[in-house]
Amino acid sequence: MNSFNEVYKEACENPEEYWAEIAEQVYWYKKWDKVIDDSDAPFYRWFVGAQTNVCFNAVDVHVEQGRGEQLAIIHDSAITGSIRKLTYLELQDQVSRFAGVLSSHGVTKGDRVIVYMPMVPEAAIAMLACARIGAIHSVVFGGFAANELAVRIDDCQPKLIVAASCGLEPGRIVEYKPLLDRAIETADYKPDACIMLQRPQCKASMTQRDFDWEEAMRVTSPVDCVPVLATDPLYILYTSGTTGQPKGVVRDTGGGIVSLKWTMKNIYNSDPGDVYWAASDVGWVVGHSYIVYAPLFNGNTTLLFEGKPVGTPDPGVFWRVISEHNVKVLFTAPTAFRAIKKEDPEGEYLNKYDISCLDSLFLAGERTDPDTLNWAKEKLGVPVVDHWWQTETGWAICSNCLGIEQLPIKDGSPTRPVPGWQLATLDEGGNEIESGEIGSLVAKLPLPPGTFPSLWNARERHFESYLKNFPGYYETGDAGFIDEDGYVFVMSRTDDVINVAGHRLSTGAIEEVLASHPNVAECAVMGVNDDLKGELPLGCIVLNSGVSRDENEIVSECIQLVRDKIGPVAAFKLAVVVKRLPKTRSGKILRGTMKKIADNTEWKMPATIDDPVILDEITESLQSMGYPKG
Repeated sequence: MNSFNEVYKEACENPEEYWAEIAEQVYWYKKWDKVIDDSDAPFYRWFVGAQTNVCFNAVDVHVEQGRGEQLAIIHDSAITGSIRKLTYLELQDQVSRFAGVLSSHGVTKGDRVIVYMPMVPEAAIAMLACARIGAIHSVVFGGFAANELAVRIDDCQPKLIVAASCGLEPGRIVEYKPLLDRAIETADYKPDACIMLQRPQCKASMTQRDFDWEEAMRVTSPVDCVPVLATDPLYILYTSGTTGQPKGVVRDTGGGIVSLKWTMKNIYNSDPGDVYWAASDVGWVVGHSYIVYAPLFNGNTTLLFEGKPVGTPDPGVFWRVISEHNVKVLFTAPTAFRAIKKEDPEGEYLNKYDISCLDSLFLAGERTDPDTLNWAKEKLGVPVVDHWWQTETGWAICSNCLGIEQLPIKDGSPTRPVPGWQLATLDEGGNEIESGEIGSLVAKLPLPPGTFPSLWNARERHFESYLKNFPGYYETGDAGFIDEDGYVFVMSRTDDVINVAGHRLSTGAIEEVLASHPNVAECAVMGVNDDLKGELPLGCIVLNSGVSRDENEIVSECIQLVRDKIGPVAAFKLAVVVKRLPKTRSGKILRGTMKKIADNTEWKMPATIDDPVILDEITESLQSMGYPKG
């Protein structure tokens, strides 16, 4: 086995040869004319001229190789208490027949299909069926508000929408059909039809436009995979869109297969047949890459989970799932482990289950504070890897690549750039910054395969947003630094670097210190307006369950902790205790919304905020952005 340094050097110095060799492990109907096309720089294209099919590489190839009886998907619903399993042979049958349903409604290569579904196997089946016939899917997180859905309908103009009657959350049913009907009514563009999966918990009322999933599957005929170009879009995934024009990230076909298949062994050290669990949702990029596509490309068993990390009445639901299904690799958000740590700081529920099958835990989605990482490492007894990537990139920019060589872990760092990624930190003028200084984190072009070829119908916006400010680089939008060993530290979004009396401070660095306090479960820091210093950092703190100490004492200790570890330069004097932090459905903290509220609040410290005071204002703000109540 080559060392990490050897692999990284080869990928950087000879990218065409490196990725061409890896691409030999993929099934191609026709090989490429050119590995990478730089004729339209800074817009690069991988495996130009090649033909392949995502669904064939994810499903059919395993059946042809005699592994059709292996489990492909395990669906575990902690909410309904049900478990459903599909082999690769059964998955091939379901996908090929639903591809027939799509074809019967006139969906052909290049047409768009919106998938608006909860965490059920049919969501993955719909995605794979689109890929099977060359249609482009756009998954919208189930239960998003009608406005969210309407702007996506207008932007990608789907031939058809695939939806479920409802989604399930602890203690409530979220009806999708009224949201779907309202979105179609609001949108200027109208899809031809909707295929509805009727869940037993809530039956949707049907119109002439709607067709029942099960009835359609009974009368259809299966269809074969259609060869598509490696450069053809596989999907569009929108990163925003509550107001204005949404931003649709496009993932290409060939590069996506090559890179995602490579990551399963080289980053996650996962072999065919292993059970791999990405505890996310198909509506997010993690769900696309590591619930559906990468595990199936690699011949894994992928686990679809419907529920929350802290279940009711069992706070050990994560451990139950790992133990029951023999999970080898778990990939989830730091938010999930903060929730588990908050409810069970001593890890008592962990002792009720045998999770010796677990080899590693990967965290991504938000910056992982060292306290959460070390807590997980201590309780689980396995490598805990913080890795960094984005919707745009589709897979990790930085990670500890366990399948190549496990590197030493440094608190607060997602380790080093993954082979294929060359990073730098630049100042506002585009000059490289000395080691250890905070700047804009950028990646040298061309990016590796399967990353970010374009935005949907928005070439100029792609250039202006990501490629213009630093010519020759992709601007990640994150701020951080690279140390003398090449380890990357992602501190915050560039927008979250605050200026306190001329000093540039990272909110992530302050959050790291606050999270180290033994009574703090999670926290968020943002800059608030100050007449004298321009901005001051404000810390919102959530305490561990069972903490009965005086909250003002804890706030004072947190303020002193920041002064001790960062220094007076941070000017950290403002901190409040809150019951919980407002978050998006993917678990990201809504710092922007909190900042707007904070800027309109007269702060007197130390102080605490009663939960309804801040949450009512946040709720009103979110509803004005198009989010539904609840």
